[in-house]
Amino acid sequence: MPLNLTPEYFEADRKYRQAGSPAEKLAGLQEMLSTIPKHKGTEKKQADIKRRISELKQEMAAPKKRGAAVIDPYHIVPQGAGQVMLLGLPNSGKSSIVGKLTKASVKITDYPYGTPFPVPGMAYYQDAPIELVDLPPVTPEHVPGNMVNALRNTDIVMLIIDLTSNSVLEDAETLLDILNQKEINIAAEDGNEESEDMKVGPEGFIVCTKADAPGAADTFTALQELCTAAPDMLKISAHTGEGLDEMMKTLFEMLDVIRIYSKPPGKPADMEQPFVLPAGSTIGELARAIHKDVETNLKYARIWGEQVFDGQQVHGQHILHDRDIVEIHV
Repeated sequence: MPLNLTPEYFEADRKYRQAGSPAEKLAGLQEMLSTIPKHKGTEKKQADIKRRISELKQEMAAPKKRGAAVIDPYHIVPQGAGQVMLLGLPNSGKSSIVGKLTKASVKITDYPYGTPFPVPGMAYYQDAPIELVDLPPVTPEHVPGNMVNALRNTDIVMLIIDLTSNSVLEDAETLLDILNQKEINIAAEDGNEESEDMKVGPEGFIVCTKADAPGAADTFTALQELCTAAPDMLKISAHTGEGLDEMMKTLFEMLDVIRIYSKPPGKPADMEQPFVLPAGSTIGELARAIHKDVETNLKYARIWGEQVFDGQQVHGQHILHDRDIVEIHV
């Protein structure tokens, strides 16, 4: 059953993800719960929101220790079109991906545990910025609690598997088991459309690194055949660049967003820095993203794109499509 989430819900979700304090996060969650459509298809998502509200209230009510405020290194405000957290075992190649695609100061080493704290960096699919976060490595015995909360609230969890490992299948199963034990569901329950619509939590994607190594292609094929219930997977090489463009395209499509270019009346459109909005957004929501006063004073808009006539006049409820050019009139 489709979720049919409303623009009001997406706006509440945006406020929650960009919140800088527990009180702001709580307000965002409560707004999400009040605006989510109430039907059978959203029951699991409602339960997840209620659980997060309860956990946050307990955290806020806990006695505060005297001394300096504790900074959570895993609280990384999402930026760009969406946030992707890279989860992997020690020395799996996470840092090499982030280092290749972003300007982040990652530490690439040949020994395990080279990444002690999360390192965010901005990568691009064409002109759409996507935030990649290099997480410290995990093991079945060690998964930081704050990392679990970060994984629950990100957009996409990207599992990183080393194709040169002697235990590739076990490595994949270990990461999936870690998420399952922490109740982070990144795969559809039954592999059908209905379960995908009802899935709670981030999207999931498996990236297999070091595809340029001898025998890596055969290992990847075997892994695909054996992990039929796992999320989609792709092989890449941060060294040669193989698969990186396809990886970024896949992430962009999974985020389910659109790029909209603004055009001031009588002037050329800004084709370098698009507004990135959830798919299905309207002219009114674009106006809100520009400024609340623009939304309040919106009269109409003119639009250029594949779904309309050039310069067609549209109203605030008109649904936008990827790469539309919009001229707002207030």
